Amino acid sequence: MHTAEYKIKSVMLGHAVGDALGVPVEFTPRTVLDRTPVTDMMGYGTYNMPAGCWSDDTSMALAALDSLKAGKVDWGQIMGNFAQWVHAGRYTPTGVLFDIGGICRDAIRRFEAYPAAPLQCGPTDEYSNGNGSLMRIHPFSLYAYFCGTRDTALIHDASALTHGHLRSRIACGIYTFVLWALLDSPTKAAVQTGLAQAYGHYKTYDENRTFLRLYRDIGQIPCLAEDGTVSVDRSALRSDGYVVSTLEAAVWCLLTTDSFEACVLKAVNLGEDTDTTAAVAGGLAGALYGLSAIPADWRSQLKESTSIESLCAQAAAAWTKA
Repeated sequence: MHTAEYKIKSVMLGHAVGDALGVPVEFTPRTVLDRTPVTDMMGYGTYNMPAGCWSDDTSMALAALDSLKAGKVDWGQIMGNFAQWVHAGRYTPTGVLFDIGGICRDAIRRFEAYPAAPLQCGPTDEYSNGNGSLMRIHPFSLYAYFCGTRDTALIHDASALTHGHLRSRIACGIYTFVLWALLDSPTKAAVQTGLAQAYGHYKTYDENRTFLRLYRDIGQIPCLAEDGTVSVDRSALRSDGYVVSTLEAAVWCLLTTDSFEACVLKAVNLGEDTDTTAAVAGGLAGALYGLSAIPADWRSQLKESTSIESLCAQAAAAWTKA
C-alpha cells in the first residue's frame, strides 16, 4: 500500500513531466509530429527554454498546492499566488513566466481589481471553456481525496477561479472522479468506474451531454456502451485548447497505452496543445502507474523537481494529520 505522499508525488510529478515533454512542441501540428515524433525530454523549440521546463499548467498547480498544503482552502490566497506567478515569476522553473492563457490572465486581473470576490473571477460565457482550469485542478482533487471530503462543490469552485462556465466545472469534476477512482484502485478498470460515477453524478445536468463521447465511446461505461472497447480512433480526437477535447484526449491516451512513458508521449504527439494534453494525461498516468514508473531520466531533468516534491511532502503531512 503506497503512502499519501507517494500518491501525491505520483500525480504532481506525472503532470509536471508530461507538461515539460510537451512544452518544446506546443502548437506543432499533428502532421509534423507524425513525421518527427517526440520520443524523449528535449529543450528549446517553441519557447526556447531548456529541457525539463514546465509551463503555466504546472506553475498554476504549484501555486494552488502551496496554499492547500496548509490543510485549508483560502481562495483569495490561491488567487494571490497566481498573481505572484504572473508578476514575480514565482512557481516557474526558471523565475520567468513564459506562457499564460488569455482567460487565466484576465481572471487574475479581475481578482486584482476586485480581491474580495475570487470565485467570481472566471468568466461564465460559453466561449470561455478553454482548458485552463482543468490543467491545474489536480491539487484540489488530491486535497479533497486525502482530506476525506470528496466534495465536487470544491472542485467546481476551484475551476471558477479562472473558468466559471458549467462545462469547465463539470470537466474538472469528471477528471476528479477518474483520479479518485485511480487513487482507490490503480487499474484501468478504475477509469471506467470513475467515468461511470461522474456520469451518474452529473446526469441531471444538460451540460453533461457535452461529454457523451467521453463516457460512451472512450470510457465505454456499462450503462451507455456494451462492447468494452475504445471506439474512438486517433483521427477523431482534437488536441486543441478546448476543455472537452483535452479531457477526451487525455483519457484516450491513458486507456490506449500500457505505461506512463507511452501515455504521455502519445499525448504529446497528438500535437497542438501538447503541454496541457500531456500534463492532464500525465497526472492520471502517475496515479495509475505510480511514481516509480516515471522514467528516472525524465525526473532527473525536470526543473525544480525537489521543490515540487517538498510541496507534496508538506501537503501529505497536513492532509493526513488526524
